[in-house]
Amino acid sequence: MSNPQQLRYSKEHEWLSAAEDGVSTVGITEHAANALGDVVYVQLPEVGDTVTAGESCGELESTKSVSELYSPVSGEITAVNQDVVDDPALVNSAPFEGGWLFKVRVAGEQDELLSSDEYSAYIAG
Repeated sequence: MSNPQQLRYSKEHEWLSAAEDGVSTVGITEHAANALGDVVYVQLPEVGDTVTAGESCGELESTKSVSELYSPVSGEITAVNQDVVDDPALVNSAPFEGGWLFKVRVAGEQDELLSSDEYSAYIAG
């Protein structure tokens, strides 16, 4: 399992892309998708909602359990991935591509986020 080098990671297993015009993309990691099992339902924040780093902003339901979705950063939601809402299995099949969850206009720093290597070491235990 590889974690793309260009992304940053939270200890809650979300990833964050580098900001383009102040907006970053958020998804869950392959590690989290595998741990969840087959995702069957995704609840995402709404466009215009404000999210806070480390706080719950939605949920992912799988055949195994329901898991909270945490925002890795604070900011305003600018887009949600309707494809994932319509086909939650994208979270499992393409967690770093088509399975992204939402875009957020980032407010503040992301000091708590891990590099790819730090995240890989974190999940290895």
